Parts: sequence; structure tokens; C-alpha cells
Amino acid sequence: MLDSAFISYVTVMSITPGPNNLLLASSGVNFGLRRTLPMIFGIGAGCAVQLALTTSMLNVILSGASGLRFPLALMGCAYLLWLSWKLFQAATPTAKQQAKPMRFIAGALFQAVNPKAWLMAINVAILFTPRSGASLHQTLAIIAGFTLLNIPCVLVWALMGDRLRTALRVAWKLRVFNGIMAGLMAATALWLLYDEWRIALA
Repeated sequence: MLDSAFISYVTVMSITPGPNNLLLASSGVNFGLRRTLPMIFGIGAGCAVQLALTTSMLNVILSGASGLRFPLALMGCAYLLWLSWKLFQAATPTAKQQAKPMRFIAGALFQAVNPKAWLMAINVAILFTPRSGASLHQTLAIIAGFTLLNIPCVLVWALMGDRLRTALRVAWKLRVFNGIMAGLMAATALWLLYDEWRIALA
């Protein structure tokens, strides 16, 4: 179950760009690594809840929830676009003074509307658990394995952002960085939405 395929899949999906990693890199730049840690652990907690749901209710998801996939993706992508706008606004001096890092609870709740996080959780359940659903032991093993792989991967993005702080202390450079990250977040949301729309029409 927790074999090399599991390790490869979770690592690749966790380390590649997505909503969580883009937000963590931006938070690392704007607030530093220490103030970003609650968000990192919140992401881990939110993903753990998703995995608990998907691995224990896989049969229900496969049989009855397919019709909800696109509406949920639509809501999640709309929220990502809103976050992109907030991130773009953070480039202004006034917004920067009022900005606060995402806390533990917010990081956990964000996973509920994060399309990539749901995709990861559902695919892990489909690929690495029985169709009838996982036992408690299997669920706990998957959550533990996923968390041990996921946390270091997302931490890399926050650490990269933290290391860029010195280079981005000049106001205009920080504005450019936040603008680029906002654009990438919006592009990610639109790409995820297009992908879900294409699947829905297939």
C-alpha cells in the first residue's frame, strides 16, 4: 500500500506548483518562515481530514459524488481567484500594513475549497486503498505516510519564499513578486477549472 508508487505520487503532487505552494511561497516572502508555520501545519491537518474521508468513503465517492465534482471545482476555483485578487492587492503599501499570515485553522479550512488537494486525496484513495474502503489501520497508515511526505515538500516553498525576503525588501520588487504570484494563482485556478470542465463534457 505505502510502496514506491505511493511515495512517488505523493511527493510529485506535493512539490509541484499549486494553490498551497504558491500561497506558502508568498507568505514566506511577506511574513517569513516562522509566521508561515501555522499555515503549513494547517494544510497538513486539512489534508489529513480529506484523506480520512476519501479512504473510508471511497465506494460512496465513486458511485454517487461524480455529479458534484464540477460544482465543487467551480466553487473552489472561484475562491482561488478571490485569493489571487487579495494577493495582488497585497502589493500596495496600505494592504501590506494590514496583511496577516494565514493561521492554522484557515490553512486547514482552505483545503476544503482547494481543487488540487481534493484531487490528490481522491486519487490516493483510488490508487492505494481497496474499492470497498480502507480499514482504520490502513487509513491511519496512509495519513501518516502522506503527512510525512507532504509537509517537507510544502515547507520547501515557504523556505524559498523566506530566503527571497532580503532580495525583495525594495517595495517595487515586492509588488512585482506579489503580482506574479497572484497571476500564477489565477492561472492555476483557471487551468484547474478548464480541466474539470473538459472532464465533465467527456
